[in-house]
Amino acid sequence: MKKEFDFFDRPKNQLILFLSFIGLLILLLGLDFFVDKHPYFGWDGIPVFYAFYGFVGCVLLVVIAKNMRPFIKREEDYYDDK
Repeated sequence: MKKEFDFFDRPKNQLILFLSFIGLLILLLGLDFFVDKHPYFGWDGIPVFYAFYGFVGCVLLVVIAKNMRPFIKREEDYYDDK
């Protein structure tokens, strides 16, 4: 059976979406310099602070999860009926 390509399977559409997301990212990061902020702490008034904070938090979650794997992994047939 021949597989039909979906909208997201076409390389041209993937490139358009990728460039659109990058453009939107740059636009939002640029607009962050012009938004009037009311920071509670000193560091949350820094431009693009929350983008950096979110990125670092995501990276830390991945690193912690990879390091926890040896402690919590189970054998392949752990949940099989015995």
